[in-house]
Amino acid sequence: MSKLKDKIKDKLPGASNEPEHKTEKEKLDERREEILAQGRKFKYPMQFAKHRLVIATIIVALVALVLAGLIGWLSLYKTQSTGDILYRITTILPVPVAKVDGENVRYSDYLMIYRSSITPVKQQNGALSTAENDLGALENYYKRTALTDAEDYTYAIKLAKQMDITVTDEMIDKAFDEHRKIGGTERSKEGFLKILKDNFNLSESEYRRMLYLSLIKTEVSRKIDNNATKKAEEALAKVKGGADFKTTADELGLGYEETGELIDVMNIDGGRSTLAYNLTPGAISDVLVSDNGDGYYIVKLVDKADSKVNYVSITVPFTEFENRMKNVREENRIEEYIELSDDSNNNGDQAKNQ
Repeated sequence: MSKLKDKIKDKLPGASNEPEHKTEKEKLDERREEILAQGRKFKYPMQFAKHRLVIATIIVALVALVLAGLIGWLSLYKTQSTGDILYRITTILPVPVAKVDGENVRYSDYLMIYRSSITPVKQQNGALSTAENDLGALENYYKRTALTDAEDYTYAIKLAKQMDITVTDEMIDKAFDEHRKIGGTERSKEGFLKILKDNFNLSESEYRRMLYLSLIKTEVSRKIDNNATKKAEEALAKVKGGADFKTTADELGLGYEETGELIDVMNIDGGRSTLAYNLTPGAISDVLVSDNGDGYYIVKLVDKADSKVNYVSITVPFTEFENRMKNVREENRIEEYIELSDDSNNNGDQAKNQ
């Protein structure tokens, strides 16, 4: 009977199920569990909020990245911006402007060549705004020229890889130092860099890149052009055997030039003046690869005085690289990712006279 009373008592409202006697430790454990249970009510909702915040942040970042990529793509491939910001981006991200025989043409190379060409044109004083000298037409022309040059250089880089041809830092340093002396004045490095920046909008690293591209094309052109090598050797044998320079050039279908008077040893002529200055009057040089990378030179010194020389020369042009590049174009192995104005090819003579 007492047990039944106890059970009924336990079921009554306000009845406590706790044992009548609990140790302090048991009470402390129960209190701790109550506190932890209350804390969990705040903990898990906060974790859920943080999870949603992370997801939202990732989504916003992805959307921003997609928009930035879309704006960049439109600026490069549709509006064809040539400004500083996008140019700097292309130097960091190797985005292509075209593809030559499976090799990507760097957008940064195209913009570098174009910007260095158009800068002195824009700096000219006078009739750039006249109908006969329209700046827009000149920009189109230089864009087309820059893209063509960038494609040529890229094809040269591909051939260089195949033939294991390299251009070293030492070769670039030598070319850089030689260019500082162009025009008869040996400038300081700082002075030369200022000229590059002010007149061509080129930094030192950009100019070194230009030198690399030029040198790699020269090395490839020389390596693959066996016909030019044979003609140069034949011409050299004839003139060193006593044959007249002009007669030899005419017989072999080569170029012939003569200064006709004393000119400065620092004259811009592909290195012939400097080569001639190191000869004695009447002496004939060996075959020289031109500084321009467009062929071979053979030079005969006629006379010299102080820092001036008078010489005659035979030019043996490189043609094999241009022939191969022509085949690449005719066989549609070039894919361009930008469309240039059709007017860009109609202003060549005008642009060259700027």
